[in-house]
Amino acid sequence: MYDTHVQTGIQSNPSHTIPHNKKNPMTITRRRILTTAAAAAVLPLSPALASAPLLGQFQATHRRIRLGAFEVTTLLAATKNIPGPHDIFGLNVDAETFNAAAAASNLPTDVAKFFFTPTLVNTGKELILFDTGIEAGGLTAALNAAGYSADQVDIVVITHMHPDHIGGLMQNGKPTFINARYVTGEVEFDSWAGSSNADFESNVRPLADRMTFLKDGGSVVSGVTAMAAFGHTPGHMVYMLESNGAALMIAADFANHYVWSLAHPDWEVKFDLDKAAAAKTRRYLLDMLSTDHIPFIGYHMPWPAIGYVAAHGNDSFVYVPNSYQLDL
Repeated sequence: MYDTHVQTGIQSNPSHTIPHNKKNPMTITRRRILTTAAAAAVLPLSPALASAPLLGQFQATHRRIRLGAFEVTTLLAATKNIPGPHDIFGLNVDAETFNAAAAASNLPTDVAKFFFTPTLVNTGKELILFDTGIEAGGLTAALNAAGYSADQVDIVVITHMHPDHIGGLMQNGKPTFINARYVTGEVEFDSWAGSSNADFESNVRPLADRMTFLKDGGSVVSGVTAMAAFGHTPGHMVYMLESNGAALMIAADFANHYVWSLAHPDWEVKFDLDKAAAAKTRRYLLDMLSTDHIPFIGYHMPWPAIGYVAAHGNDSFVYVPNSYQLDL
């Protein structure tokens, strides 16, 4: 049985015992410890020990990883809380099914948080920016925080031409990336060029003479290849990065949410123009990513938007966020 006294400052020695002497300063009873602690609890705090002020939520706006000889940096250009997620995702399933999927992932059903994540790829020769966010201010702030400036960008790749991907191309009526050339899919550009869309006319049309148009399999630069992923928009593209045997997909908007789209590829999404084609594309890319264990960056995935796909049963998938795999 343990002794009811706490002896301090004495090394254990079976041949050396200290008598239970009330006057011995080296012997402290448990009752004395508790009494002292209680007394200390009622003492007033000094100003130096006062509570620290609340500082509010904070989120870093860039995350950099290494991919072979490339550096890949995701940029948090904006976030937005949007009410009524079932009005956007799972349009072809009932509320009970949608709510059950939300509950299984601890998600609220009254609001969804959207992330907008343009991505930089530094090949060592070129600095390539994929997509430009809702507007230039948030993007350039994240770009600067990551250690770059807009005039260093050599190439801007537009995966598709929804407003949240082309909004940062222009700032105050002038190109944001003054030294860049531009790359986009030929099918995508031609579709929007005939649509009389105001965002396209103000942000994309003025840059058309500086654009290169790619087909499926086209190359941006060595190691960066376009892949047709039509459905979300008529010419939506994803891009495969390959360097020194390592691969990663810039997956853009093939899946707009990690649960209500990626985990359920057949659920219809409001923003998909051709919903059947988008679902087919999702299944094809998800099968590729999960089978080949290829990491990907999804424009609207939870920040920092880098993860993997794991097959789940016969017809669904699971999003697996990158932890440290790509830091090694």
